[in-house]
Amino acid sequence: MISEPDAAEEEAVVAEASLDTRHAAKMAKKKAARDRMMATKSGEKGLIIVHTGAGKGKSSSAFGMIMRCVAHGFPCAVVQFIKGAWDTGERRLLTGHFGELCQFHAMGEGFTWETQDRSRDVAAARAAWEKAKQLIADHALRMVVLDEINIALRYDYLEIGEIVEFLKNSKPPMTHVVLTGRNAKQELIDAADLVTEMTLVKHPFRSGIKAQPGIEF
Repeated sequence: MISEPDAAEEEAVVAEASLDTRHAAKMAKKKAARDRMMATKSGEKGLIIVHTGAGKGKSSSAFGMIMRCVAHGFPCAVVQFIKGAWDTGERRLLTGHFGELCQFHAMGEGFTWETQDRSRDVAAARAAWEKAKQLIADHALRMVVLDEINIALRYDYLEIGEIVEFLKNSKPPMTHVVLTGRNAKQELIDAADLVTEMTLVKHPFRSGIKAQPGIEF
């Protein structure tokens, strides 16, 4: 024999239906507002993008963008200003499997405390920037990542005014340029279209865990 639902069950069904109705109305209102906003966003341009901050993920995010370009078949390029001496996973992947779409120029010689030679660091940064200018000026490339260039700028290996002037006046209109590294100069932040600051909340290095393949490189 099938029993009829009691009053509590009926109340629960009505409450759930009411919740669903309110949710649908709320989402419909949100969609309408979103559609109105999106209707005003029709422009496209090559962006100056800065990833900075003390938190982890600046280069990782930039390489995620490079992989999106590769997935869409867009030619792109990477210039590494500091980590050139590292055998990184992204370098292996891009050069080993997507070399026809992504140029990879590892031009750094390591962090400044590793080289302990400022003139050598300045020369390496200068060579990397000259290569970067050549790549950015190439209209065929959709995106150029300047990995850890902010570190070179922080130590004044490069002149920030020259970088900003080139990005503003010589970058092709549809080329995206991504600049990574902590302590981004204010002039670069002011010139950028998109700036993301990674905030350090917790890091295993502080607990004695070293950099590991697949996580840091």
